[in-house]
Order: sequence, then structure tokens, then C-alpha cells
Amino acid sequence: MKNFTAFKNGILSLVVLGLIFTSCSSNDEATETENPLEDTLEVQRSAEIDQVDNVIGDIIIEVYEDEESGIEDRNPQARDIPECVTITVVAQQGYRQVTIDFGSEGCIVRGHLLKGQIVFDYTRDSEAQQIMINYNLVNFYFDAKNVIGSRSILKELSNENGNPQFTHDLSITVIWSNGVQASREGTKIREWVEGFGSGIFSDNVFEISGDWTATFVNGNTHTYEVLTPLRREVICAYFVSGSFDVQRTNFGGVFDYGLGECDNQAIFTFNNGQEIEITLN
Repeated sequence: MKNFTAFKNGILSLVVLGLIFTSCSSNDEATETENPLEDTLEVQRSAEIDQVDNVIGDIIIEVYEDEESGIEDRNPQARDIPECVTITVVAQQGYRQVTIDFGSEGCIVRGHLLKGQIVFDYTRDSEAQQIMINYNLVNFYFDAKNVIGSRSILKELSNENGNPQFTHDLSITVIWSNGVQASREGTKIREWVEGFGSGIFSDNVFEISGDWTATFVNGNTHTYEVLTPLRREVICAYFVSGSFDVQRTNFGGVFDYGLGECDNQAIFTFNNGQEIEITLN
């Protein structure tokens, strides 16, 4: 089963970016912020929302693809999902409801402690070009953060480029254990551009596009817009190319992963034109 983890390694980029915003006191854009510490924390929290988005989407797509593959043995290990996760399928003609239960004590999945349930359903139609997967989060916690949302993923069997595509609705609210709260609204589109149907995991390539906004209870907002699709080659730990625009209160800029090399180097260009080289962890 192929994993859809395109954004996982890009999360650290946003955290590094937040630290740069805080430390570059000589930069005109950075010094305009009234509370650099708060700015850094909010960037980090926005990166944590990205983690939530990615892992939830990955799990749903993986379980959905496995359910629709016709494989008789749907052992969680076959899905690359640990045995502590219970998956229950209610099957009716033309309809499926799937409950992914991580338990009240939680289960470690891809390095994160997940609690509660993800429940999704969809209508089966072998001739449909689009399938809407609707899901609810039930008493769901992600690394001690309460995540609230009823969302959807639209699967297209073939987009205008002839590739499979998944469009994610990003409407969720995340509440941290200290009471801090933020909401995410927007859309991420995952296009499967290479490796589909080959049966070989290592040749998969995805391109990510979309735009989204994070809003905090203090009124601060962060907007993100992919300018050039973020290219994820699964054999590389980093995005190899692509860029996105980051705008926040008082400053912003463009984060660029380069032109195709598999390396840990990126460049952030502030709105005033200043460029900073970034080494990703």
C-alpha cells in the first residue's frame, strides 16, 4: 500500500522559518513584529496543524485504497498501520462506512499518539470518475491536541492531466492542552504524477498545490499559497522543488525548495527582497 505523506518532511521547514523570523532582528520586515516570541510560537503551531492535516489524510486515503483494492486480508499490518488500531467496515450495497479506532488510551501511528476515532463513509460506484469521502473526528486527539472537524476528500480517478488526484478540505479546529486554539480553512490538492499502478513504492511522485489560512483566537492570521507545486519524490526526505507564499501580520515572503535537487537546502525571500539560505533538519 502506498503512503501519501507529501507534507510530512516540509513541516520542519515552517518551524525553521519561524525561528528565522524571530532571530533576524536586523531585518526590516522582522523588526516590525510587536511580539517575536508570539510570532514564532504561532508559526510552530501552524506547522503542527500541517502535521495533523497530513496524518489524518494519509490514514484515510490508505484505508480507503485498501478497502477498494479488493484485498481479502485487511490486516492492519498489511496497511502499514499498527495492530493497536481497530478498523471496522459496515458494508452495504453501494455504500461503505469505515471506523478507524485508536482507542481511549491511544495508539502510536507514524510517530504520533492518536486517540479517538476517525469515521468516514462513501458511496461506491465503479463507473464514477469522482468519489467523495466524508469523515468525522470523534473525540479525536493528536499528541494531546484536541482536533475537531467534519471534513471531506474528493478523489478523482483522473484529473485533466490524466493522473489520480485527492482534494482535501482543510476545515478543522485544533485546541492545545494549554487552551490555545486555532482554526484552519483552505484546500490542499495532491496529484499523483508518477508511479501510479506500478506496485513499486519507491517510484511514487506527488505534487502538492493549494492555499489555506490559519486563524488564532487572538485574531492573528497566517496565509499560505503554493506558487509552484511542491514536488515530493518518496525516495527523497525533502521536497525537491516548489515554492509557497507565506504572509503574516507585518511581514511575509516566499519559501523556495529549489529546482529539483534532493538536498536539504531552501531559500526564503522576504517581501523586501532580502534572501536567507535555510538548511532543513
